[in-house]
Amino acid sequence: MSDYFLKGKKALVTGSTSGIGLGIALCLAQKGADIMLNGFGDTQGPIAEIKKTGVQVWHHGADMSETSEIEDMMAFAQKKMGGVEILVNNAGIQHVANIEDFPVAKWDAIISINLSSSFHTSRLAIPYMRQKNWGRIINVASVHGLVASAQKSAYVAAKHGLVGLTKVTALETATTGITCNAICPGWVLTPLVQKQVDAKAASSGMSNEDAIRQLLDEKEPSLQFTTPKELGELAVFFCSEAGNNIRGAAWNMDGGWAAQ
Repeated sequence: MSDYFLKGKKALVTGSTSGIGLGIALCLAQKGADIMLNGFGDTQGPIAEIKKTGVQVWHHGADMSETSEIEDMMAFAQKKMGGVEILVNNAGIQHVANIEDFPVAKWDAIISINLSSSFHTSRLAIPYMRQKNWGRIINVASVHGLVASAQKSAYVAAKHGLVGLTKVTALETATTGITCNAICPGWVLTPLVQKQVDAKAASSGMSNEDAIRQLLDEKEPSLQFTTPKELGELAVFFCSEAGNNIRGAAWNMDGGWAAQ
């Protein structure tokens, strides 16, 4: 497998201006794929970081809860790149509360962004992939697509749904050069998770290190975070020849979480 084996391939990574999405986008770019980023916040920093790899990069700020904006993003991708050959559905949000206290608007937003957006991007990307008889759809689910945790009803429901969507997509494209798989991370030290660690440390009066240990000890036997780069390298593997017949997998990178 050459260092630049994805040269000429066109990748769209949703929710990719920071965290897991940016890590995956960087790994794909380092193998030669041109990248379309999506997300809010700082865009110039991520764009500059991707450009350092020597590939082309674009950004579209579609709100992944809005079907019309997703459709506009996919049309923009077709105009700029010709079409999407590698689709990484990563955009996601979280809210924690008991079911009886869960805000309806939060439920709707989580289902929309964490699940429905992947349906919309996939339905719009697959026709071009069929024309090329090659494509990779990588859905960033979660260990919560395999097991549940209390107070995360919408997130768990969405991620279980995303694993199901992955399997159906894999079956419908099984005789083509298109594959669809899900990555199911456990704890990943992103800015969002760091905020949870900081809040735990502040509320309990413990050190940041102790807060991390307690967070990991609750669920993750390895007592270590998965990194965005590790997730990106798995995405690269799915895009390689070794991934040609991996179809419908829900591949957990969770430090043993789901093995318990």
